[in-house]
Amino acid sequence: MGLCIIVGAGDLSASDLPKKDNGDLLIAADGGMKHLCLYGIEPDLFVGDLDSEQNAPRRVPSSVLPHIKDDTDMIAAVKHGLSAGYREFLLLGALGGKRFSHTVANIQTLSFLKKQGANGIIRHEKTAVRILSAGETLLLSEKKGFFSLFALTESAKLSIHGAMYSSDNLLLSRAFPLGVSNEFSAGETEIAVKSGEALLIIETEE
Repeated sequence: MGLCIIVGAGDLSASDLPKKDNGDLLIAADGGMKHLCLYGIEPDLFVGDLDSEQNAPRRVPSSVLPHIKDDTDMIAAVKHGLSAGYREFLLLGALGGKRFSHTVANIQTLSFLKKQGANGIIRHEKTAVRILSAGETLLLSEKKGFFSLFALTESAKLSIHGAMYSSDNLLLSRAFPLGVSNEFSAGETEIAVKSGEALLIIETEE
């Protein structure tokens, strides 16, 4: 099974454009359709309530949602991907945009994916956002720039090696931003979550 790529209505630049491989599924979440049309890319599926789109796109299979609903367009698109069997998700056009609340909703969508046994990454230009849970270890090679870790649970215990601020037992609290603005060192950086859940934001210079 490949990657489920979902394009939302947030900020999207040419460097963010999805590169589909065989087995990947590309979904436009409502206003994300405008982004794809601008670059001449046709998705496999359109999902949305048409509050950003005047009409459902022609020639593209569509799932039109009611205006009054519990799911955001992004969550609805994610559910389509999960139903199709996908477990790895890339969310584009999921940061910025006209309303900050949508960015927060999309970060919560990453938590929703975790609870479904799936993984999601939000990307925009040189920024990547993901969630790490207890027992997960992430290796990042040859990165230049910053990364920040924030506890999503009441607390989260991590180990960090190969960074400017390394620790075997870093305890993060949801009420204090201790993990902001760490720096990659040359070589490989290892982040391991021992307990709790943490939000990882990577902001590279490359």
